[in-house]
Amino acid sequence: MLQGDFQLKKPTRKQVLVFSILGLGGLAGTVVGLAVLAFQMSAWLGMPLGAFEIFGFNEGPDQPIAFPHTVHVQDYGIDCTFCHRTVTVAAAASVPAVGFCMTCHRSVGDGLVEVEKLRQYHADSIPIDWVRVHRVPDFVHFVHEAHVNFFSGDKTVVAEVTDPSHIRLDEAGRIQPGAKIGDSLSVLPADTCVICHGDVGSMIKVNQVRALKMGDCVDCHRANSFVDEGVDGEPDRLYARTDCTTCHY
Repeated sequence: MLQGDFQLKKPTRKQVLVFSILGLGGLAGTVVGLAVLAFQMSAWLGMPLGAFEIFGFNEGPDQPIAFPHTVHVQDYGIDCTFCHRTVTVAAAASVPAVGFCMTCHRSVGDGLVEVEKLRQYHADSIPIDWVRVHRVPDFVHFVHEAHVNFFSGDKTVVAEVTDPSHIRLDEAGRIQPGAKIGDSLSVLPADTCVICHGDVGSMIKVNQVRALKMGDCVDCHRANSFVDEGVDGEPDRLYARTDCTTCHY
């Protein structure tokens, strides 16, 4: 060997194995990092997991008990407010306790796997740890009662809301597809859920269909904001405020 020449020492099998593991670990770490970044960007810019929807990952989370809204809503005609009882009077839409579900399922659903799971929860006095689907940040206060009552009642479909008896064509079209300006609608509290949550009654698994980001909420408030002038000495009332304290307090 001439002066200045050198030869690389042939790596041992152990070194090859170590370098292979490190390389695969680095590759896996990069893939996971990119996936987390994509998830965070998707959650910030749009709906959770929106970036992965093309791969079928936005079908909604698996629940401890597979609750089929299709059966309860479409087959048996159960109203949303029958189970989510506080939605018209409180900030949160309550989820029924196991005992409430057993009102029907003590005698209905014999032999069905998911119903038997429910009965076991009840027998063991264990609450069902449902996986939350819709979430806003903890510093945002969304009051269901105010929104449900605003959109429900006898309404006239209009392009611009200027009176409590009005409903915009956009919301009316979600509630009753094919609605036109000038139509009269009798909107039940349960009919309003579709505006933000989509047609849950047709979902096998509940999934998020609307971004529910700040821009979405502010745009809706701006579109539905108007002043209802008081009569007989009553003060004017501003609907759908857009100041910060409306949701952040």
